[in-house]
Amino acid sequence: MEFIEKQQLKLWWLYILLGIETIIVCSIMFLSKDKLTWQEIRTAHYLPIFAILLPYLIVYVVTKNSFTIKIDVNGINYRYWPFARNKFLAWQQIEKLYIRKFDALGEYGGWGYRYKLWFKFNDKAYIFNDANLGLQIELKENRKILFSTSKLAELKLFLINMKNTQNIGAIELDVRER
Repeated sequence: MEFIEKQQLKLWWLYILLGIETIIVCSIMFLSKDKLTWQEIRTAHYLPIFAILLPYLIVYVVTKNSFTIKIDVNGINYRYWPFARNKFLAWQQIEKLYIRKFDALGEYGGWGYRYKLWFKFNDKAYIFNDANLGLQIELKENRKILFSTSKLAELKLFLINMKNTQNIGAIELDVRER
């Protein structure tokens, strides 16, 4: 018995911003009075072209990375390369586990791998959608981890089943506000 979910950041609007930025930079480079010629670009080892393409490459890599969470009878295993490589939380490490509402922008300042605002480094989140409901984990060593989920109904049923069959006391079944 296990629950597995994969999520990715969907930042399609960032490509639009990069396109606008590329048009502005290219028009300045090639259409201004002091425009660059292809000979100058070649002597600069195509550095201006790489500078334009580098943000696209970074956004592509970030959006193609996937976050994977797996919950089973042993504990919680999650992975988000390069930020979290196969992290495992045993049920003995977890004090409380529940589903709660959150505000990605207001609490964590955005989406992706984030820390709680105002330098609270013991409270981190992996937020990959706009559902505003996620799995909050409170660890015994005073740390908190929040995972967003797009499979809320499946996760609730799985947690209810885990609590009843495995008798895991850390699982609380109510949905909480912040």
